[in-house]
Amino acid sequence: MQNPVNQNATKEARELLNYLSEMAGKGIISGQHTQTVSMDEISYIKDVTGKEPKLRGFELLSYSPNINYEDADADCLIEIYQNRNTMEEAFAWAKKAKDATDRILTFSYHWYSPIGGRDKSFYIKNTDFNPEKVLEEGTKEREAFYSDMDQMAELLKPFKEAGIPILWRPFHESDGDWFWWGSKGPKVASELYKLMYNHYVNVHHLDNLIWVWNCRLKEGYPGDEYVDVTSVDIYLPEYAPTDYAKEYEELVSGTTKNKVAALAEIGYLPDAEMLSKSKVPFAYFMVWSREFCLGEKFNTRKNFKEVYNHPYVVVS
Repeated sequence: MQNPVNQNATKEARELLNYLSEMAGKGIISGQHTQTVSMDEISYIKDVTGKEPKLRGFELLSYSPNINYEDADADCLIEIYQNRNTMEEAFAWAKKAKDATDRILTFSYHWYSPIGGRDKSFYIKNTDFNPEKVLEEGTKEREAFYSDMDQMAELLKPFKEAGIPILWRPFHESDGDWFWWGSKGPKVASELYKLMYNHYVNVHHLDNLIWVWNCRLKEGYPGDEYVDVTSVDIYLPEYAPTDYAKEYEELVSGTTKNKVAALAEIGYLPDAEMLSKSKVPFAYFMVWSREFCLGEKFNTRKNFKEVYNHPYVVVS
C-alpha cells in the first residue's frame, strides 16, 4: 500500500495508487498512448489481439495557451489540429469506468513555450524561453508560466469534479536535452515540477492528480514528498526481448525504491514471459502512438498478440 503525497488526495486517487502499488511485481498493466480523437491505436490493438489496453494515454499539446500559428509549418499545424478535443475524449472514456481502477487515464503534455517560440516550441531548438527565469520572482517568464498553469488547471478541474483520477506526468524526459523545461538540466526541471505541485495542490486543489516524475537522473529527483510514481521513457535502438530490468535498476538508483515505478513511454513492447519470471516491478507500460503501435515497423502483430494474451499482462 502506498499513500499519495497529497494528503488531501481524493478517494479515487488513493484507490488507483494503491492498485498500482499492489500490482507491481505481480503483473503489469497494459497501456497505449493515443494522439488523436480517433484513437486508431486502440482499434488496431483490439483488431489484432481481441483485447484493449487498461491504461490510455492522451496528448494535451493543442491545449497549450501560447501556440504560434503564424510561424508554424504544415507538420506542426496538422499535429495541433488532429490533437484537438482529446481532453473531451479522455473525459468521456474515463467517465464510463466502473471504479477508479477500471479505466486508467494518463496525460502527456508537450507544453508549447509560455513566451515566444515558433513551430513546435516545446522543443529547445524552437524557443529561447529560459526556465531558470521562472524560478526568479517578478520575471515575465514566471508570470507566463503561472498563467499557462492556471489555464490548464481550469481544464483539469472537471475531472476532479467527476471523480476521475489522473496519472499526471508534467515536465517529462528532463534527462534529455530536447524540451524547453529540460534545457537547463534536470535540477531546474524538478524545481518547475515542485512549483506546479504546490500551485495545483494548494491553490487549485487538484486532488485527483497522481504525481508522476519522469527522469532517472539523481540530480533531478524532486524528493519523495513530491512524487507518487517514478517513471522512465525508453526507446531502444532496435528490438530485443526485454523485461526492462536494467532500466528499472537505473531508475530506482537515481530516484527511490519507495514509490511505484512505471514505463511511462516505450517504443517496444516488453517481453511478457520474461516479466512473468523476473517480476521486475513496473506497474504499467505505455507504448507510444502512431508508428510505434500501427503497422509493424516497431511492434509486430505477433508481439502484440503474445503480450496482450499473456496472463501476467492486465488488459481491459
